[in-house]
Amino acid sequence: MADEKKQEEKNAEALMKLVGIDHEKIYDSIKDLIADGNPTVEISEKNGEARLKLLAEATEEKSAKKILKPVVKEIKARLGEMIYTTDENENLENSVVRLLRENHFTITTAESCTGGLFTGRLVNVPGTSDILKEGFITYSDRAKRKYLGVHRRTLEKFTAVSEETAKEMAKGACAAAKADCSVAITGYAGPDDGSGTEPVGLVFISCCVHKKTVVKEFNFNGDRQEIREQAVTEALSLLRLCLLQYFSEVTFNKL
Repeated sequence: MADEKKQEEKNAEALMKLVGIDHEKIYDSIKDLIADGNPTVEISEKNGEARLKLLAEATEEKSAKKILKPVVKEIKARLGEMIYTTDENENLENSVVRLLRENHFTITTAESCTGGLFTGRLVNVPGTSDILKEGFITYSDRAKRKYLGVHRRTLEKFTAVSEETAKEMAKGACAAAKADCSVAITGYAGPDDGSGTEPVGLVFISCCVHKKTVVKEFNFNGDRQEIREQAVTEALSLLRLCLLQYFSEVTFNKL
């Protein structure tokens, strides 16, 4: 036991959790930093989130930390805002809710294919009641028109699963709830209905922050639940990045 403890003291570890980047791109971004094998790296990925774990070894713990420190600093510089935390106990929804609460921002949600899964992730975090105004589950075209103000012409011309509809959903949710920001999700989660007209995995996610709206298109793989979970993770990631950009611009304009 004493030998094991001594061995542990020779190691230094660092953890980073990331979104918006896959395993391959992470590795390509840092491979030169780990080329000599110390520190070693372990990268895992699930439902759109990645974990990067670094382990440095030396004859003394102090030396191991000295090896690790510049590597961690450079990785943070290269991957930047894609790293959402270095805390083992913080998940993506925690970081998003914290960001909203710290800036006294309210949010509303508009979900179609995810059916409340995104809102549920937010509600998992204690204190969400301070920032969540309303959650709309608008699965049908009629509900999108009635509660979010999506235009009938938009739905007829572009369909419910489109960039245009996602954008109107996000804007409409913000207006209906009088919130500072919103997230809207619409897509085909599957399974294929056999007609070949629904590209399973196609999802549009829109984020509206103070009337500025961004829409991203995704093509996810997996079964129905996996597609929905990936969509929620990417929606949290997009919201986080939009908020960081907005707060950065506001701070800059105050200088």
